Amino acid sequence: MNDSYKTCVSVVGRLLLALMFILSGIGKLGNIQGTAAFIASGGLPVPTLLATAVGTLELFGGLALVLGYQVRLAGLALGLFTVAASVVFHAWWSAPADQQFVTQLLFMKNISVAGGMLLVSALGAGPLSIDARIAAGASRCFKPASAQNA
Repeated sequence: MNDSYKTCVSVVGRLLLALMFILSGIGKLGNIQGTAAFIASGGLPVPTLLATAVGTLELFGGLALVLGYQVRLAGLALGLFTVAASVVFHAWWSAPADQQFVTQLLFMKNISVAGGMLLVSALGAGPLSIDARIAAGASRCFKPASAQNA
């Protein structure tokens, strides 16, 4: 596979994955009380604190994906969060029969997104990213003295 394809597709993939988190984070932070009420309806403690933390994670984790900065950490955090949120808020197995199909669809969509986040965490940001630029700079700094003088 050619490198320009990998470069372009990794950027587009990161953008598409990040979009859901950025918009959701903005929505949560823009309506902390509504988000806290929804979190409380799931039986979770300290809903205002969780609303703020989750909105911040989604917004800044999504931005990290777009920029390609610390994507292994961002992907892992967003992936684990997405699985946890899916189990708590899209428990299709305990939903009323008339809601099971849509709830299961939302659950499976989130699980698929979590899988994408774990792949990003495993594979990294790709060549067009801040992470790649940092790695390239670090590799120049840590070359043996004989290689630097060549």
